Amino acid sequence: MSLAQGPHSLQALQARYGERHRWLLLLSVMLGSMAAVMSSTILNVAIPDMSAHFTLGQSRVQWVTSGFMVAMTVSMLTTPWLLSRYGYRRVYEVCMWLLLGGGVAGGLANDFPLVLAARVAEGLAAGVVQPIPAIIILRAFAPDEQGRASGLFSMGVVLAPAVGPSIGGVLVDLFGWRSIFFMVVPLAMVALWLSRRYVPTSAPGGVQADADSPGLDWIGLALASASTLMLLNGLVQLRSDDATLAFVLLAMACLGMVVFVAWQRYLLKPRRSVRPASSGRKAKSLRQARHVRRGPLMNLQVFGHRHFAMGALVSFTYGIALFGSTYLLPVYMQMGLGLSPSYIGAALLPAGILLAVTIAAVGRLSHRMPPAHWVSWGLALLALSFALMPLVHPAAGLALLWILVILGRIGLGFILPSLNLGAMRGLPKDLIPQASSVIGFVRMLGGAAGVSICAIVLEWRLAVYAHASGIPSRADLRAFNETFVFLATMTALALLAAWKMGEAPTPSKKD
Repeated sequence: MSLAQGPHSLQALQARYGERHRWLLLLSVMLGSMAAVMSSTILNVAIPDMSAHFTLGQSRVQWVTSGFMVAMTVSMLTTPWLLSRYGYRRVYEVCMWLLLGGGVAGGLANDFPLVLAARVAEGLAAGVVQPIPAIIILRAFAPDEQGRASGLFSMGVVLAPAVGPSIGGVLVDLFGWRSIFFMVVPLAMVALWLSRRYVPTSAPGGVQADADSPGLDWIGLALASASTLMLLNGLVQLRSDDATLAFVLLAMACLGMVVFVAWQRYLLKPRRSVRPASSGRKAKSLRQARHVRRGPLMNLQVFGHRHFAMGALVSFTYGIALFGSTYLLPVYMQMGLGLSPSYIGAALLPAGILLAVTIAAVGRLSHRMPPAHWVSWGLALLALSFALMPLVHPAAGLALLWILVILGRIGLGFILPSLNLGAMRGLPKDLIPQASSVIGFVRMLGGAAGVSICAIVLEWRLAVYAHASGIPSRADLRAFNETFVFLATMTALALLAAWKMGEAPTPSKKD
């Protein structure tokens, strides 16, 4: 029995559950994405305890986060190939088993290399899973439902990192760092159960898995992995005294990216056909060609659509601002304002919940404005919240700080459900999986770089003011304020790309 006619095909599930199947499918992948997002953020609260348990320095233990980020960022590019080769159901379930196995193995591990391997496995799974919901929303939902579906999905995914660290802090205090790994297990188990019921073997839109699809571009994957690793390590080395090594790594990362783009362009070139001698040999040669040829890891044709190219640029700078501020805000509150970690976690929780509510509201209202307008308003609010941070001063109370944090979260709520829709709406259906993985890749690459860039700017300005005052350990508020202004500038620059994304011509119906 073929995939198209099996009991778990899209057609069979739609016949069984009717119109509500697409919402049940969205719920299934939302829980899996929540497990992936939670595993990416929650471990940060356990790093000090892990450092003490394994008697390792902070920089070595930090690799449990860095290894996860690199694995997640690069594996996003493999999602289109995996879906076309093995189908949605199999890929999604394998990712959930990886998350489940990584959580159990990491929680039971007694050796740090095993903990690191578990985190890399979780990162690989999280990277493959994250582009899938956007593909499903654009393929399974009508255009007038896509905003609502995207808002519902984004609300669920945002709640995981908003609530996760607060729960994680309590678990670490009560049960130790191992309990953090086990938090992902219940979500992964429920997601597996739902996938057995609602995730089809065929893709929404009718695309079937094809065992004869082009092979994975291993050369491109190696180039992307090496370039990403060297970029992140180079940025980390900029924070140390070895500037020569940092510039060597950054130069090699840039060279690797140039070679990667050239290789992807080469794979996109049409191959010259060779006339076979007979029909039998023709069929055999075609079968062999399917196994020999390689499709590009990143289909650069998506950048030929201006609205997508501008959306990808917004996604990169947005990643820098989002992840950079996620790193900077707690450090600012603790070092600059002298607030306790428990107070910071409790204070940021309402803002995270408000972010989830904003996303749901914007999703329902998204049809009233083009997605690019929602993105532009969100970026403007986010840039304003960063730009006004220098007005906060402990002597004047903390009310303004919470107002600005909430303002920034509202801005994020405008952006999250709208950015993917604005960038990918109107693309040909065969490019949507590639577009979803690419935009996720550039966002995560910007996010991974954003944390290091913000740390570099902050340490540089702290060193400048410490040298001027003659007090090396002083956490001068001016250094934090200037770093927030830097983030405001980056976010404001993304507005230019958002406007260009909105100026893109309306696609024709045949696309």
